[in-house]
Amino acid sequence: MRVMVTGGAGFIGSNFIHYLLETYEDIAVLNYDKLTYAGNLDNLRDVEDDPQYRFVKGDICDKKRVQEVMQDYSPDHIVNFAAESHVDRSITGPEEFITTDVMGTFILLEACRKYDVERYLQISTDEVYGSIKQGSFSEDDPLNPSSPYSASKASADLLVNSYFVTYGLPVAITRSSNNFGPYQYPEKLIPLFVIRAIHDQPLPVYGDGRQVRDWLYVDDNCRAIDLVRLKGKKGEIYNIGADNEHTNLEITTLILETLNKPSDLIQHVEDRPGHDRRYSIDSSKMQALGWKPSKSQRFRQTMQETIQWYAENEWWWEKLI
Repeated sequence: MRVMVTGGAGFIGSNFIHYLLETYEDIAVLNYDKLTYAGNLDNLRDVEDDPQYRFVKGDICDKKRVQEVMQDYSPDHIVNFAAESHVDRSITGPEEFITTDVMGTFILLEACRKYDVERYLQISTDEVYGSIKQGSFSEDDPLNPSSPYSASKASADLLVNSYFVTYGLPVAITRSSNNFGPYQYPEKLIPLFVIRAIHDQPLPVYGDGRQVRDWLYVDDNCRAIDLVRLKGKKGEIYNIGADNEHTNLEITTLILETLNKPSDLIQHVEDRPGHDRRYSIDSSKMQALGWKPSKSQRFRQTMQETIQWYAENEWWWEKLI
């Protein structure tokens, strides 16, 4: 089995590559990544000499390069993690998000048609549904994105679905809740706040900090993604959530408690535009495939282990801040 992972040097992509190499003996993994600011080969430093692993630098928006690599590598499956994914950046500079997340997905889909790829898996996000006051979104609910980032991901999802309906392309889509774990670029809440707390710097909490997110440990997401890759129904969408809701303020407080730092480091700042209040997704369809978010359900322990990972791996993040 030959799997091409686009965006494999990023947070979830690199964890997914680790998962594949640790789980299967008969797999070959190609990591195709542009190496933007969030793509970091240090995430995969421990497997760079693994004969089952290969890295190729490239942009999913480069049609010629994508097709050259696919012709050379002949992947059976493509798992597309490649995307611009930081909401704040999408607000100040949305064009790159539309280009990468929509046009890049289009180029990959066209290449899959040309080279008869057996399975294309699009990695999406719960943010495409928008905010919900009560209950949880199912896969059949309408999309209502609030930021240029989530709009670009929603657009890509619609494009992927259209290639199944129109061309019969063997696609599937996963939409996960907020991930946490090692190798997350220190612009996201948890690594950012851990690093700032270590340096006794203020932790800038948007608004009142009571925005609710469902927190999913990255290894649980990787297992779910792999299960959809192998057993998911073609043309289907799968929500991946942990039923593990916490406010941003609760996460911030846990970080300070774990690092034995004072609560007066919390600094409330002006809320960002279009900030969704609550995300929640129903992952019963995913669980019907046989998946459970086991590590996420030990939330406090797993979160503390994640905080300690960042505290103990300054070599990884010091060059990124």
